Amino acid sequence: MMQANTRQSIGVTILGSTGTIGNNTLDVISRHPDQYHIVALTAKSQIDRLLEQCKKFNPEFAVLASVDAAEKFEKKVKAIGLPITVLSGNEGLEQVAGHDHTQYVMAAIVGAAGLRPTLAAARRGKRILLANKEALVMSGKIFMDVVKNNGAELLPIDSEHNAVFQCMPLGFSDGLSNVGVRRILLTASGGPFRETPIDQLNDVTPEQACAHPNWVMGKKISIDSATMMNKGLEVIEACWLFNTDADHIQIVLHPQSVIHSMVEYADGSVLAQLGNPDMRTPIAHALAWPGRIESGVTSLDMFEVARLDFEAPDFQRFPCLRLAIDAMKMGGTSPTVLNAANEVAVQAFIDGNLRFIDIANVIEFALSEISPQQVKDLKMILDTDELARDVSNAFVKQKAAKIGNLN
Repeated sequence: MMQANTRQSIGVTILGSTGTIGNNTLDVISRHPDQYHIVALTAKSQIDRLLEQCKKFNPEFAVLASVDAAEKFEKKVKAIGLPITVLSGNEGLEQVAGHDHTQYVMAAIVGAAGLRPTLAAARRGKRILLANKEALVMSGKIFMDVVKNNGAELLPIDSEHNAVFQCMPLGFSDGLSNVGVRRILLTASGGPFRETPIDQLNDVTPEQACAHPNWVMGKKISIDSATMMNKGLEVIEACWLFNTDADHIQIVLHPQSVIHSMVEYADGSVLAQLGNPDMRTPIAHALAWPGRIESGVTSLDMFEVARLDFEAPDFQRFPCLRLAIDAMKMGGTSPTVLNAANEVAVQAFIDGNLRFIDIANVIEFALSEISPQQVKDLKMILDTDELARDVSNAFVKQKAAKIGNLN
């Protein structure tokens, strides 16, 4: 069992510890027990996995999404004598994200559910390791203002944004042109259907969509990668992280996933960050920044890679990518609508109630039905999110009624 170290070690809370990012974060931290200790671990429903994590890392707190799950977990914790305080729901997540013993927060809860606790961490001036792109996509300027006004640190964990961050000069938040940057080049693998004939996408299954060629990820993120909505969300996220707009971001398909992204400077120089496709690299970078620590990732063998290929994205093949860029340009609440509609559509696809090719149709319908409004506060974002989910669910039901359940 890893014991909490002295106050000189850094206290880390992991929001979403049982997912891929959470597990990778714990792997990196386990390599540096003298530098980091775990304050809190949180999970949605994977009680047994969370219990194993708690046995090993001995956090002060554990948080479950529901009261029922928390009660079941608390019984297990008491049965083995672990001195852990068990909390539940949004209040519990926000409490551990802003706790005095926490210096760093890994924000790895997938989807809109991660917004409130991540904002709570920002309000308390924490270092936020942002793996939840949806939180920033939904709240945009509000999120960035909370970070700035409370002295929080925001370090991106997405491999692409982390790569851009590593290639950026200091002061980029003042505007890219002011620091000599011409544009950002976001790389994308193209997912499992980069070369699949478009007419065959009609019969794609969730299992096929989750079979990413390079990365091991959760279902939602894997399907977003297959539709390239993941890259669309990353464009929106990059606009906020690096104080730019979609016109200064170019998407480059790079199937080897060795170059994780690039930054082009005014003098024509292009800086790239390379490495094996392993999320422990950006996690270790963000934990140690501005220093460096061992991540457990093997060295990149350039002779084994042998070649690097690049191509432009096909918006006919990947309509979700186009919709995301359009939503960012529309501004206001449009990215919130986009994100909510996508979450509904992806879940419907996983459940067998929607075809893969109809994911984009759900999103396009929601964007057409809900006019963008200027974002005033968090309540407006949450209300828009709820409305977009209602509109999207109604559209999914119409589709399901026509085609029947696909299971």
